[in-house]
Amino acid sequence: MFSHDVDYRILGTDIQVLEIELDPNETVVAEAGAMVYMEEAIAFETKMGDGSAPDQGVLGKLFSAGTRLLTGESLFLTHFTHRGSHGKSKVAFAGPYPGTIIALDLGTLSQGLIVQKDGFLAAAKGTKLSLHFNQKFGSGLFGGEGFILQKLTGDGKAFVHAGGTIIEKQLNNELLRMDTGCVVAFEPSLDFSVARAGGLKSMIFGGEGLLLATLRGTGRVWLQSMPIKKLIRALSPGGGNAQKESGGVLGGLVGGLLDE
Repeated sequence: MFSHDVDYRILGTDIQVLEIELDPNETVVAEAGAMVYMEEAIAFETKMGDGSAPDQGVLGKLFSAGTRLLTGESLFLTHFTHRGSHGKSKVAFAGPYPGTIIALDLGTLSQGLIVQKDGFLAAAKGTKLSLHFNQKFGSGLFGGEGFILQKLTGDGKAFVHAGGTIIEKQLNNELLRMDTGCVVAFEPSLDFSVARAGGLKSMIFGGEGLLLATLRGTGRVWLQSMPIKKLIRALSPGGGNAQKESGGVLGGLVGGLLDE
């Protein structure tokens, strides 16, 4: 099924809103609860499945919906359709926490796109959402974002939401290490794994966690500067200061013992 060719614009800078303009009978599929506003001609319907296989039977739809539960997402997706007979109508979406939205053309990504479990925001109808199992068990067990990720395939626009600023990097047979929660999306041509974050002292007191995510190969990766887990930690009472004190005072005392 070919994806619907939707027009869009991204509003704002720090806390962004995605506004999609639909022609009559065009549809966009979004995460449940992501809608901000919609114009009069827009009708919405909550369904199991992404609508990429319209002839799919009941069992197929149940399986598709069930796989979304494994990624930690809602069982349902919401389909927004322009039901008017002429003109254009708009519907807008936003992520569940402050951040940035990017538009990606899946037609230029022949192998699709791997997205972290809460990165998908919306996509043109015809986009297929499926599971992506990380082949390396350790990456899923310790990687911070789960053993199961989402895979987007199709030939239309998909929209991804992330915390803070999104950074796109192109790897050319290179290796890149990062905080496990900072990975938003990457091309399947890249190999994703985890590695120990330095020596014992660095792992315990460095403030970067026990493990770092590692991407190796050739392809693009999109990173976020403020994963939701870091935002929650920073906003919790004493969260940021406690971490600094642990890495500073206590780290200095115990670190000295480890150096002996």
